[in-house]
Amino acid sequence: MKLFAVGHASDPQWRRAAAGVLEQIRSRLALPGFAGAPTLALLYITDHYADQAQSILEHLSAELPEITDWAGTVGVGVAADNVEYFDEPALVLMLCELPPDQYRVFSGVAPLGLGFEAYTALIHADPHTPDLDELIKEMASRTASGYLFGGLACGRAAMAQFAVGGNGNIRGQGGASGVFSGGLSGVAFGAGVKLVSRVTQGCLPVSKAHRVTAGRGNLVAQLDGEPALDVLLRELDVTLERPEQALHAVRSTLVGLMHTPEAMSSPRDAMLVNRTGNFGGDVLVRHIIGLDPAGGAVAVSEQVDVGTQLAFCKRNAQAARADLMRVCAEIREELEPEPLALEVLAHAAPQADIVAPAPNIAGAIYVSCSGRGGPHFGGPSAELQIVRRALGEVPLVGFFAGGEIARNHLYGYTGVLTVFANN
Repeated sequence: MKLFAVGHASDPQWRRAAAGVLEQIRSRLALPGFAGAPTLALLYITDHYADQAQSILEHLSAELPEITDWAGTVGVGVAADNVEYFDEPALVLMLCELPPDQYRVFSGVAPLGLGFEAYTALIHADPHTPDLDELIKEMASRTASGYLFGGLACGRAAMAQFAVGGNGNIRGQGGASGVFSGGLSGVAFGAGVKLVSRVTQGCLPVSKAHRVTAGRGNLVAQLDGEPALDVLLRELDVTLERPEQALHAVRSTLVGLMHTPEAMSSPRDAMLVNRTGNFGGDVLVRHIIGLDPAGGAVAVSEQVDVGTQLAFCKRNAQAARADLMRVCAEIREELEPEPLALEVLAHAAPQADIVAPAPNIAGAIYVSCSGRGGPHFGGPSAELQIVRRALGEVPLVGFFAGGEIARNHLYGYTGVLTVFANN
């Protein structure tokens, strides 16, 4: 595959931003090495433009009539190449050239039919959708790999999703406008589209992993046979005799959870805390939502079964940076005959030169938590610049989500980086 064309712009007036995006797109399509006959567009807008989502889609699709399929959503921020637009009016667009028989756009009014064998899928979801966790798991079960990637729409206005299929690829859309709210939408990909995806965590364990030995629902009663609250207070080095100090410590603490080993994607992911003291990719980070001093229990925002591994954790910028470098190095290692050493990326200074791009990456999608972004990594666009220095100058778009989707899980405080690669 040739390089995908990307355009991005910010302006209080969406038409001016769209004009800037189209100018960039057209200039890149004319360059050697870029895909000249794209058919799939990935469009992400910030919530400042959410009320104009329909107008934006109609305008862009009229200006790019050769594009038959559109997908995307709204985020509190969007990303393109090495730039993030956070809490400002902006839109980003990537045009992908893929075999038409190897992808399908789907939505609630045009569900994925039986005539297409999905290997994996890019998912956009409305966070207000009932039973969302179950819908994500059900969708993953309909793919051959069981792997999804994407995120939840995020913003202070309408939770719009874009989903348009052309050339008869999807039936049943009828008079639908292509802008939706509620449920799931996205793009399913066949086995002929090579995608490499990784999850990067943003939290660091406070101490070792424990096993839930008693509890029910979202209430953790015991860890390793001890009252869960006693374990939490001991690891945070606080006491209920000084309630203000204890409450402050607990409010800044999260839990990392990993369920039964058979759900793990690889043997190395079977440990919640790895040898370096960091979380593995299958760990779900959730909030502590309550304490029960009388019963010694801790309530978390997830259903927890007995046998689940649990570790208390905190958000950590240094750990997030190191883990983002790790996943970039793993992607390059999988795609390049002579892998770029992880140590080189891990010790690269922030001002280090961009490495040579991997020659077989056509484009990338990056979905990051709305609680991450440049400020968490040390400055504006710092998170995206880490990706750029590690992967090289590959076309990239993405958004800052209200929850990240990878495998069949809904994550938090993570980033999900996926690249389109040559077969």
